[in-house]
Amino acid sequence: MKTIDELLTEGVEGKRVFVRADLNVPLAGSEITDDGRIRAVLPTIAKLAEAGARVVVASHLGRPKGAPDPAFSLAPAAARLGELLGADVAFATDTVGASAKETVAKLADGQVAVIENLRFNAGETSKDDAERGAFADQLAELADVYVGDGFGAVHRKHASVFDLPARLPHAAGFLIATEVAVLKKLTADVKRPYVVVLGGAKVSDKLAVIDQLLGKADRILIGGGMAYTFLKAKGYEVGISLLQEDQIPVVTEYMERAEKNGVELVLPVDILASSDFPDLKTKAPADFVTVDADKIPADKEGLDIGPKTRELYASKIADAETVFWNGPVGVFEHPDYAGGTSAIARALLNCDGFTVVGGGDSAAAVRTLGFDENAFGHISTGGGASLEYLEGKTLPGLAALED
Repeated sequence: MKTIDELLTEGVEGKRVFVRADLNVPLAGSEITDDGRIRAVLPTIAKLAEAGARVVVASHLGRPKGAPDPAFSLAPAAARLGELLGADVAFATDTVGASAKETVAKLADGQVAVIENLRFNAGETSKDDAERGAFADQLAELADVYVGDGFGAVHRKHASVFDLPARLPHAAGFLIATEVAVLKKLTADVKRPYVVVLGGAKVSDKLAVIDQLLGKADRILIGGGMAYTFLKAKGYEVGISLLQEDQIPVVTEYMERAEKNGVELVLPVDILASSDFPDLKTKAPADFVTVDADKIPADKEGLDIGPKTRELYASKIADAETVFWNGPVGVFEHPDYAGGTSAIARALLNCDGFTVVGGGDSAAAVRTLGFDENAFGHISTGGGASLEYLEGKTLPGLAALED
């Protein structure tokens, strides 16, 4: 895989460099609520511009239906990119049409442009190779060189991620190089104890990674909505908590395998439970009780790990040499149910080992709850991509960058 350093050594002055970034930022109307993904790709864009490249930045945002939708425009992301770069950033109002062609043609050496949301064109996400390839052909007309730096999308077989690199000289950007280096630390020659914290809503989303980790991790700590399927598998009452009953046989088998393999699979010992799901807009005070994990009332739903579990999990993280955390362990968007997720973040900060926050909602929680991002070993920009890498899957966007 060619690195951007090699590309820069060869020279990019005057060349149109297509940077497939991940500007898929959360929006409240046209307001960006978390610009972490834009900041993550900034070093690659800035270095290319500094070297005299004519930088064409492309990304998706949200899930439009293959046609223009103002709600998913990249215009706010382009504006924020300009602010962070301290330079004007041109914006094309389409992907491969007249605006894109004109905008790119007007770029001078060292200037940057952003083209509109790639998913406004159905060819970007098409499962038909020919349709995807046709869109990639059109994108290729906008550039001389391709740089892949949208780690959050490398697990997608999309035109700009998989097909376009085959049509242009290509290299990996700084962000992708960093993400891959970090993930290798989690899969090869791992420093132990190796502790994994898994949260999030659905256990089905994490089964494949748990399957892999049962042969690699020393401890797996379970939280979030997915924990209640594990607790139910132990025969506990979980009330109206989130539950995937069809996954109980698999979860039971995993618990048995963990014991056989000498892997500590740690479940919550107490829970914050309520009969009312919190209002995340008003943040009205929550009405909850703290109960033992095997005593959740039949009319209540578990919404966060309790104080005993927070202490337990912190103790399991304390001596770790490597920690990977993916998924909040409670409804962190509400202040009354953010304590568990905050406790996990603090435990990582207090740990002397290498700590990785696995993107997605975990990264959002770290920022939302006010933690210093730089205090963690690494905060990934791709939750889904990170998990699939740990599952041992081939990621199309990384395979496409291989020479």
